[in-house]
Amino acid sequence: MDTSSQRPLELILARNLLSSLSTPAFLANRNNDIVFYNDAAGEMLGRRFEESGTMSAEAWLNDFGPLDERGEPIPFEEQPITAALRANRAAHERHRIRSLGGTVHEVEVSGMPIIGATGFHGAMVFFWVAEEPPP
Repeated sequence: MDTSSQRPLELILARNLLSSLSTPAFLANRNNDIVFYNDAAGEMLGRRFEESGTMSAEAWLNDFGPLDERGEPIPFEEQPITAALRANRAAHERHRIRSLGGTVHEVEVSGMPIIGATGFHGAMVFFWVAEEPPP
């Protein structure tokens, strides 16, 4: 049996946790792919995970953001939360995301690395809608 395609147990357990929460959240693997987002995130974003499936970080960025003050996507490598998670540190920041319907949300974002016995496996990222940004 090829074990290279199997998901680490830590990601499976994290997905189970996120599935049970009403706080919007997503799960990223060590390659930065979005491998799951919960129903609360799907409602906010305008598309359920079952409709999109796994998304690359680039596809997520293009569809949802995060966005800068001008509404432009913030490149993945320039996001402070990305650097922190890669360094196995928790991180928190505030930015904007966009739903597929075009609604922009000001959100507080907290990320927590998932570290197992064999090291870094990915991250859980939670969103809290702070307030709607000014037009």
